[in-house]
Amino acid sequence: MKLEGRVALVTGGGRGLGQGIVMRLAEAGADIAVVDVIEENALKVAEAVKALGRRAIALKTDVTKWDQVQAMVKQTIDQLGRLDIAVNNAGVISIKSVEDLTEEDWDFVNDVNAKGVFLCCKAEIPFMKAQSWGRIINTASIAGKEGFPDLAHYSASKFAVVGFTNALAKELKRTGITVNAICPGIIGTGMWYGPTGLAEKWKLPGETMDESWKRHQDVLIPQGVAQTPEDMGDLAVYFATADHVTGQAVNVDGGFTFH
Repeated sequence: MKLEGRVALVTGGGRGLGQGIVMRLAEAGADIAVVDVIEENALKVAEAVKALGRRAIALKTDVTKWDQVQAMVKQTIDQLGRLDIAVNNAGVISIKSVEDLTEEDWDFVNDVNAKGVFLCCKAEIPFMKAQSWGRIINTASIAGKEGFPDLAHYSASKFAVVGFTNALAKELKRTGITVNAICPGIIGTGMWYGPTGLAEKWKLPGETMDESWKRHQDVLIPQGVAQTPEDMGDLAVYFATADHVTGQAVNVDGGFTFH
């Protein structure tokens, strides 16, 4: 298997995109530290990894807290022996216009999405440098390349991740560590498909949420179908195995965007 003998850490790994990434890395042979702010979610996904015959641990971590992030990395190395691949995926979203945003809304989204990536990378780098090999993979978004209404604060956080990823890749250019970002497109998680998601918020008069969800796929995605968490996992496996791809922010969006 491509990642046999490697250890991966995935934040936000207890559900959604993170779970898809965890499972693809495990299927490729990696042992996994499943990290989530909700311990029950992390434990459940760790058990699914073990069912594939891989080693797994579950860690409860708030990625906005430096002491917890440091402990997360140390526990991964203490229990699984090393750290090769770090997928800094934990993220949050809310859907509000700039006029309706509060300072607390802004800080919450940017603290998790941007500051959390920074803190995780800061903790991961020394261990990867010591072994002259590492793969850092940050989760950004197509909203980190193009703004969307009612998502200005979210876009700001994801633009930050794209820029940070490119800058860090250049800092680490000759260390054996690559740094890349995954930019998910439209996926049927709570951001898009749920009682407070975009399909509900942007539905037309008389349109159900299901109809809105289908229309947005038809109109926005050239392929006409939403992407999946497993699609993001496929790109994570590629980044984990590519020696000369670094500083990139790659869209997985069915052709929605081109930059």
